[in-house]
Amino acid sequence: MTFRIRALPLAPFQPVFALADPALEAIGARRMIADKPHSSPYRISLTDAEPGERLILLNHRHLDASSSPYRSEGPIFVREMATEADLAPGVVPDMLSRRLLSARVYDADWMMTDADVVEGRDLAERLTYWFADGHTASIHLHTARRGCFMAAAERT
Repeated sequence: MTFRIRALPLAPFQPVFALADPALEAIGARRMIADKPHSSPYRISLTDAEPGERLILLNHRHLDASSSPYRSEGPIFVREMATEADLAPGVVPDMLSRRLLSARVYDADWMMTDADVVEGRDLAERLTYWFADGHTASIHLHTARRGCFMAAAERT
């Protein structure tokens, strides 16, 4: 069984990039500048921002299943000049492989069936293990320390 890590789509975020700072603040978002390497992972390109790059920090509902008690949202970075990542099956981007991650495993009804903390360098092995269970539909990956949503993995 193999997996594919999915980036967030670019289209829903494009209108946000054009907002002035007061309009961003009105929706609880902030324009920021990445200040050091590997400090600001963005979810559309699945890469880390380089120091000096412009980002928007905003709240995003990454699990929006109305029937699930696990509905969830939280802060994410999106890069103003982002391109959408399209990773091949089985590929773990550097942005994930360098971090300690919290993985949350869901079935088709968006009920959590497992969860664990995983070193990013071991992520491919763990995803393969979880997707070997036919009940696993999706796995959400978060930073282990701050809990921010990073990406979702799906069965391929």
